Amino acid sequence: LYLIPAFIGLIVLTYIPLIAVFGLSFFKWGGTGAPEWNGINNYIKLFTTDPYFKESIKVTVYFSLLAVVGSMVYSLIVAMLLNRKIPARGFFRAAFYLPYVLPAAAVYIGWSWLYNTEWGLFNYILSKHGIERLMFVSSSSQVVPSLALIAVWLSGNLIVIFLAGLQNVPRVYHEAAEIDGANAWQRFWHVTFPSMTPIIFYNMLMSLITNMQVVTPALALTKGGPGKSSYFMSYMLYNYAFKQRGKIGLACAIAFVLFLLIASMTSCSVHAL
Repeated sequence: LYLIPAFIGLIVLTYIPLIAVFGLSFFKWGGTGAPEWNGINNYIKLFTTDPYFKESIKVTVYFSLLAVVGSMVYSLIVAMLLNRKIPARGFFRAAFYLPYVLPAAAVYIGWSWLYNTEWGLFNYILSKHGIERLMFVSSSSQVVPSLALIAVWLSGNLIVIFLAGLQNVPRVYHEAAEIDGANAWQRFWHVTFPSMTPIIFYNMLMSLITNMQVVTPALALTKGGPGKSSYFMSYMLYNYAFKQRGKIGLACAIAFVLFLLIASMTSCSVHAL
């Protein structure tokens, strides 16, 4: 009985919209008037004649892999450091979590200043060390890694979850390993890592799902550029749905393909682990 509100929310906010998107993907519709039946032509157009769709899939997957791997490594290392008894531990925990709750637009505007080719902080530091300036978000080869770096910095939620998991690893296991002569790496690999496997798996899936739906960097910082090198699937969907008249059906087709892509990658991750 008490689960009924949760089920209603799940049905109304998730399942019904998903079914509606799938249904609209077979129509040609501009948002007003009656939808016009279009069959599977929207999907055919995406995979045959659309000049950007396949590239947007590659860019989205590339960004997701960089962001997920970077976030997992960074978050676990920071969580392990913050799990130690260090001065001002509470302050550092709050400082590393803070980026996650900052307004997204402000975050990307701030990073755009750091990445600025002429007077940005990063290029200033590089020039002081005699290293050639980098283009960061102005270069087609550097823009996705640069945006992935921001995603890694924003992964404070993963740090909190890892920290909670580390605090639940029984101390007696570490003490037994120390008595047996295990060093720090051996204690991590044979005690901490196996105990943290469910937490690592959960964080990886949540990070993968989140980063596959990335849209804010393109909206706030790159506008899909330079060229179309940061033209993520979600940003392409946004353009078709809200900036180009008569293409909501096409945007729904992109949304459903993105859903299938996320579901398949999630399923592969589950079976692999």
